[in-house]
Amino acid sequence: MTVQDAEARRDFVRRMFDRIARRYDLLNHLLSAGTDVRWRRRAVRLLDPQPGWRILDLATGTGDFAFEAISRGSVRVTGVDLSVPMLRVGCEKRNGRAVDLLCGDAEGLPFRDGMFDGVTVGFGIRNVARLDAGLREMGRVLRRGGRAVILEFSKPRTPVLSHLYMFYFKNLLPRIGAFVSGDEVAYTYLYESVVRFPEGQGFLAVMERAGFREVREHRLTFGIATVYVGEKP
Repeated sequence: MTVQDAEARRDFVRRMFDRIARRYDLLNHLLSAGTDVRWRRRAVRLLDPQPGWRILDLATGTGDFAFEAISRGSVRVTGVDLSVPMLRVGCEKRNGRAVDLLCGDAEGLPFRDGMFDGVTVGFGIRNVARLDAGLREMGRVLRRGGRAVILEFSKPRTPVLSHLYMFYFKNLLPRIGAFVSGDEVAYTYLYESVVRFPEGQGFLAVMERAGFREVREHRLTFGIATVYVGEKP
């Protein structure tokens, strides 16, 4: 992908999330029947933050992953996202919790090397224009021995369930999303981005290529979502 292509995709994604910011949380809970809350809790348990940790939540959106992490105790969390309207919603939800929300790009983070003990991404890694560059940047800001935890949509591997789920994902979910959000493009893009994403062993290989070690996957809810974990050596 050329620099120009990456910039165009980044701008497309940013404008799309700007448009749906006010309906984003409602649609997440509606389209997953509330399962997204349990997925985030599971991901934070796999992160296993210790007291005093500094955690970076990339593609933080309205902050749900960051707020779940801060609920674990004495940690400091910084959320970063491209979309200012999404961050504004997150600020409204903050309610005094010690989460910093900043506008920034996952491919060029404004943090020093080794600044964080953990890095998380919830349903946003597939939106990074240059996946290798984004993962390398995550590794750069992690300390040695730090942990990356990435929660992302995936496709069930059981043939019957996979067929039913992908039919819903392709044909029904975009219609529901368009009706509630008023933006048909966003939820058509959701299906297309999940189909393109190199899930499972393919993504673990990308993480290893970016420098992560001890990479593993934890499939959730029949494989509808997957948590990927990697360590910085």
